[in-house]
Amino acid sequence: MKRYFDFYASMMRMSVLEQWQYPVANYFYMIGMLAEPVIYMVVWSAVANQQGGSVGGYTPGSLAAYYIVWTLVRQMNIAFTPYGWEWRIRQGRLSMSLMRPIHPLHEDVAFFAGWKVVMIVLWIPLALALSFFFKPDLHPTLLEGIIFFVSIWMAYLIRTITLSLLGMVTFWTTRVSALFELYFAAELIFSGRLVPLSLMPEWVQQAAWFMPFRWAFGFPIEALVSSMTVNDLFAGLGMQLAWVFFGILVVSQVWKVAIRQFSAVGG
Repeated sequence: MKRYFDFYASMMRMSVLEQWQYPVANYFYMIGMLAEPVIYMVVWSAVANQQGGSVGGYTPGSLAAYYIVWTLVRQMNIAFTPYGWEWRIRQGRLSMSLMRPIHPLHEDVAFFAGWKVVMIVLWIPLALALSFFFKPDLHPTLLEGIIFFVSIWMAYLIRTITLSLLGMVTFWTTRVSALFELYFAAELIFSGRLVPLSLMPEWVQQAAWFMPFRWAFGFPIEALVSSMTVNDLFAGLGMQLAWVFFGILVVSQVWKVAIRQFSAVGG
């Protein structure tokens, strides 16, 4: 355990130092991702005003809060994609990773976790600017704030695991783009990324409970923005934990089979 702790601490420290060298690039990257939530916010705020001031239990102020928090959760969702797995195998990078005495996934998790620390700090001024223009209605309790902080890291782990499983398909095929697009379409519908799940049909809300998408995106936002009961908050954390442990189990089993298909390429 000490070896893993030292590895994660060192890798995260390196990632933080590396990303702090490029604050402008990171800011432009974050700003480029603001168009999506701002469009959603404006559209659904207009719908809420037309519906008498609220839609699906959300007022324009709570919608503003939802999509401003959305921007942070989206940053936490960024992980090594299946396209990265394609690149890593084609370029022979995986061969180097396999020579190290630690599973390659640990490097991905640790590096991106360090990046998240930088992104959270850089996100705060952007959140303040968005709050100035859109006036969010956000009054979280201390418990909601703590659960939100824990849940965004759990969400990061869930999405890392699911994308890694999808990326392992590249051990059998050189292209995974079609499956990734299918995954992305399902994520839009069942995660709360497109709209809060309370605005979706009942069957979508029920199905989303049993899928990882909601726990990797919608739940952290709802934990901070919605007035969830204490039982619902801890039930959500429980579902996140269940998905993390289930995902780790599946990844370990799939990896044992997938790595046998690996052929070193690149130069």
